[in-house]
Amino acid sequence: MIGLTAYREHASWGVWHTQAALLPHNYVDLLTQAGGLPVLLPLSSDDAAPQVMDTLDGLILTGGPDIEPVRYGAAPDPYAERFQSDRDTWESALLTAALDRDRPVFGICRGMQLINVHCGGTLVQHLPELAGGQRHRPAPGVFGTVRVRLDTAAMPGSLLGPTIDVPCYHHQAVDALGEGLKATGWALDETVEAVWNPDRRFLLGVQWHPEIRDDPALFAALVRAAS
Repeated sequence: MIGLTAYREHASWGVWHTQAALLPHNYVDLLTQAGGLPVLLPLSSDDAAPQVMDTLDGLILTGGPDIEPVRYGAAPDPYAERFQSDRDTWESALLTAALDRDRPVFGICRGMQLINVHCGGTLVQHLPELAGGQRHRPAPGVFGTVRVRLDTAAMPGSLLGPTIDVPCYHHQAVDALGEGLKATGWALDETVEAVWNPDRRFLLGVQWHPEIRDDPALFAALVRAAS
């Protein structure tokens, strides 16, 4: 049983237009293909996180909005986008509970950034200010294709090989690495695209969206660790 953190968004379906707990179904499909049982985790009180993680075998921190800069000691950049501080608090509590229980954790896009911030790291708040940064999110709703160089002696390179073309959609990225984390993947502009903690049972983050590639390999690695 693998928990997947959900978005809280105003959504429309049929005749309904209201707040919803939702997640793109690609995450569910890929995790199911990998042999996991997806459990959607809507926003809740951080006090509930330990009980939630007692029932789960692993955790996936999904994509979403910017992490509030105060969490890593920074003022908001002029290009900062909306924050959901309650989601930051909830997912940080889930991550703490998962690590306390040695549950496998996989962070995707925002999820990787949250892992880094949780471990004491910082973020670049707006990549387009840097050379080549636009390719990571070329237009609203459009994934950029980014070539990533991977360390094959570490995850995820030991599984995926030395280079991979991936779909990215992010305007922020890892800056200073958090404690215990090792950068294991880089774009051509040296943006960190993967982080890993070799001393944990399974603590991996990727800046890209593997669910868009329709490749369950990383989801399967999480499921194996959880098993």
